[in-house]
Amino acid sequence: MSARQKEVADAIAGGPRGGIRGPFLALIHHPELANCVQQLGEHLRYGAAISPAHIELIVLTVARHWNCQYEWFAHERIARNTTDLADDIIKALARGETPATLSSEQRTLHILAKECLTQGHPSDAIYEQAVAAFGRPGVLDALALTGYYSMIAMVLNTAQIPLPDGTEPPLKPLK
Repeated sequence: MSARQKEVADAIAGGPRGGIRGPFLALIHHPELANCVQQLGEHLRYGAAISPAHIELIVLTVARHWNCQYEWFAHERIARNTTDLADDIIKALARGETPATLSSEQRTLHILAKECLTQGHPSDAIYEQAVAAFGRPGVLDALALTGYYSMIAMVLNTAQIPLPDGTEPPLKPLK
């Protein structure tokens, strides 16, 4: 590694991520970009105006949309181990379905993310529901999470970052 790569790698490893893995294995080849990406990601994961369970709902929605095996693998574990996101919701998302048991706030965020992924923006109705439920800062964090994890999925899919040895791809092809 160059001196700058080492500096950025040390900063990432010394933060809440605790190490260089996943997309940062590819991003570290461009240390300035890796640094910017990790700073935004740190805010979105650890400082967003929505709950950790809501964050993981959005990340899993994005991972399923982009069929990003690594992103799904990492964030399914985070959702299960650090949030109260229900098992039936996680399983429905993995199948590419809108979970039947979403709360009204969860449904709003899921639809907001899906509409952004398919249309580039949420409908006025979903946007207004999201503002009412989460305020503008929460909505901006939800929009940024959708875009950020889309970028991360593209980096992971393009770099073909492998799952840990012996791990089967968690996502099945959508029909």
